[in-house]
Amino acid sequence: MSNKEGSGGFRKRKHDNFPHNQRREGKDVNSSSPVMLAFKSFQQELDARHDKYERLVKLSRDITVESKRTIFLLHRITSAPDMEEILTESENKLDSVRQKILQVAQELAGEDMHQFHRAITTGLQEYVEAVSFQHFIKTRSLISMDEINKQLIFTTEDNGKENKTPSSDAQDKQFVTWRLKITPVDYLLGVADLTGELMRMCINSVGNGDIDTPFEVSQFLRQVYDGFSFIGNTGPYEVSKKLYTLKQSLAKVENACYALKVRGSEIPKHMLADVFSVKTEMIDQEEGIS
Repeated sequence: MSNKEGSGGFRKRKHDNFPHNQRREGKDVNSSSPVMLAFKSFQQELDARHDKYERLVKLSRDITVESKRTIFLLHRITSAPDMEEILTESENKLDSVRQKILQVAQELAGEDMHQFHRAITTGLQEYVEAVSFQHFIKTRSLISMDEINKQLIFTTEDNGKENKTPSSDAQDKQFVTWRLKITPVDYLLGVADLTGELMRMCINSVGNGDIDTPFEVSQFLRQVYDGFSFIGNTGPYEVSKKLYTLKQSLAKVENACYALKVRGSEIPKHMLADVFSVKTEMIDQEEGIS
């Protein structure tokens, strides 16, 4: 029984039939040829773009971490005696986050932001969530995208002037303006994540005997849910995907308000959190079955 070529073993490559010394060998490529010079420039451009992308990913990771820490800090307001002290500390943390965003804006100077958007979107969404959470605690309202973008305009001293001397006056200093605009998708996704933090804030408030905050949060979440419902499936896929989580958060807060309104007078304040946690587990089980 003869083995056919390709039925077993390794198939010989065509160039293996030629002696080794007779294989095709090109002449030394002229490194100064126009084609090689063009490809070298392409290589340098692609390497620079890849390095910039990696730097933006690292900055986005730092922005995400610092924004999360700010959110954790803001959750302490429900149990802290001094709200202003925590708000001041959170503002300092957000200022440090904005310094990271300044570095992002400097990296994107002269570049098309949408080519690098995937590298920074996670951090920007988390920043929107932190800023909107702080704004809600202060004003019980939703911060607009324009207000967020106004905070992302930076003025720095221009250190790139060669004719600059150390003895130059402050009036002679030249300044550069940097800005970074949050995209509508980043804003919507950040607000969608905010609803989860407000639901946690509602739980903490109930546990501390605060019966006013849950009703304020419920009314606010209803307005946000109505706004997202208008977008529906016409918006980006990520936005419609988070609509289900938003609906869950709204249901939990509304059930907490129901328990407070109907049975609040008969339940001691220190037991409200237990009643709310039981209702939350019942909601999760019903949603898991359906």
